Amino acid sequence: MDVKDVLIDAYGRIKEEVHAAVDGLSPAELHTRPAPDANSVAWLVWHLTRIQDDHVADAAGLDQVWLSQGWEERFGLSLPSRDTGYGHGAAQVAAVRVDSGDLLTGYFDAVHTRTLEYVHGLGPDDLDRVVDDRWTPAVTLGVRLVSVLADDLQHVGQAAYVRGLLRHQDGEMPAPRDD
Repeated sequence: MDVKDVLIDAYGRIKEEVHAAVDGLSPAELHTRPAPDANSVAWLVWHLTRIQDDHVADAAGLDQVWLSQGWEERFGLSLPSRDTGYGHGAAQVAAVRVDSGDLLTGYFDAVHTRTLEYVHGLGPDDLDRVVDDRWTPAVTLGVRLVSVLADDLQHVGQAAYVRGLLRHQDGEMPAPRDD
């Protein structure tokens, strides 16, 4: 199996989990935070998608899908245009609001498509290319793509966990918290 095939499979798993975490949730559920400083499903999915979009676009030398395909306008968030959610506090997390899960999965799918197009075009030596020399050791493309995978998998797991809290196994749902 080629390394890029492993990456393609791994990014595909993120897509499956993003859709599973969001599917069927109401806007109130998407914005529910299980504790005042916790993240909502909406914020987690938005953030993991922004990170993938930002990091892959930077490594590929492309414009972010967020900006080039009009997703920033569709979301209409009161955040800086290049904000990825890194370092957000409670008020910023609460500011990430959507009318439906379709907006989240639509943006994710557009970024996923761009990511796979990029990864499909990689050659064997491309993964060794340095994409960020601000670190020691310098970050290669392979390390960056795995880092994005790790971050996205962590956050989609958190989104699935929050979803599970919302959809108790006994079928009862707690009152949504929107603070």
